[in-house]
Amino acid sequence: RTTDILHFPGGLKKTEPPENSLLNEEPIPVEYLQTFAGKWNRAKRKMLIVGVHEPDAMLQTQLQHIAQDPSVIVLVENTSNVRHPYFIESIDQIVFPFSDAVFQNYKPEILLTLGGMVVSKKIKKLLRDNPPAEHWHVDSWVKMDTYHSLTHHFAISSGLFFSQFFFLTRIKESDYRQIWLDLQQKRKLQHDDFIAKLPFSDLKVYALLNRFVPENLNLHFANSTAIRYAQLFSWKKEQAISCNRGTSGIDGSVSTAVGQAVAARRPVLLITGDLSFFYDSNALWNSYVPADFRIILVNNGGGGIFRFIPGPATSTSLPYFETRHSLTAENLCQMHDIRYESARDIQELTEKLTRFFDPSHRPGLLEIFTDKVLSAKLLKEYFTFLKPDF
Repeated sequence: RTTDILHFPGGLKKTEPPENSLLNEEPIPVEYLQTFAGKWNRAKRKMLIVGVHEPDAMLQTQLQHIAQDPSVIVLVENTSNVRHPYFIESIDQIVFPFSDAVFQNYKPEILLTLGGMVVSKKIKKLLRDNPPAEHWHVDSWVKMDTYHSLTHHFAISSGLFFSQFFFLTRIKESDYRQIWLDLQQKRKLQHDDFIAKLPFSDLKVYALLNRFVPENLNLHFANSTAIRYAQLFSWKKEQAISCNRGTSGIDGSVSTAVGQAVAARRPVLLITGDLSFFYDSNALWNSYVPADFRIILVNNGGGGIFRFIPGPATSTSLPYFETRHSLTAENLCQMHDIRYESARDIQELTEKLTRFFDPSHRPGLLEIFTDKVLSAKLLKEYFTFLKPDF
């Protein structure tokens, strides 16, 4: 958008650059940036991690350029909204089985980060316990020290930073990118093998959603199980992906998705667990929900994440963490004039997904019922199956 328009004598007028425009920023002095470029050029192992980020065509191009360097590996998440064959997309699929000793083979000398929060707890723990020699964060406003090793904050947009930095860097011969990509290929084969044999469960549901959800829409994943399952899959290139990251609570997931659906220029799909959905179901109590808005509700009768993360599952307090219930969304949908469908097995879900996104005069909700005990068991087996042969 355009900010102030200043009128001058003779009818001339000056248009100020948009807010957040690169034209509003002061470039980094070249001689100052050259010091960091020198460190970059000498390092044989550079890791770039992109957290939450809105779709950005310029950033996509810039990261593709930097990924051509064999000494650079780029780690992204679905919420980063950048994709490329040289990028590691499903971080936990790669690093979840890593011990500190194994990680030494993959640890970077320089860590460069940009964007917001990162979902993967494992990569955060590995880098906190095994800090790189240098950690640089690029952000115009926020000085994020996610990995507890920050050595420099570039208070500038990533777009302007890379447009300057590229001219000072050179390719470094290294096998660093390739060892990550080789492991990613191995994990992908293991992943596909495991998914193909899965019975109906949360993980199988997300595999089917990954296959059947159309390309040309915005995907909003709720916290916290939904976004974690989503990170195990590579989603379609044109799907813009968002999630309420921050304190990572379930608050407001439906409200955010409804607001996005009202403002977006294309359909929005909310993929949510049951607690996130019911906690914020009042978001549907308004007159502006568009007819192309869709909700996929994975209902396993409680907070499934608490059967997987350490602590609650081994204590007597699990019932209080997971909030067991027998609720369904059917009556809520009737009350809010939302088309309701449900599925309880692979065949039924496959059939429903093939037509769920067809044009309709009303928003739609598809409720998928799964078993929380079986789903937690299979997710643990999945990560055990991915353990490397070191």
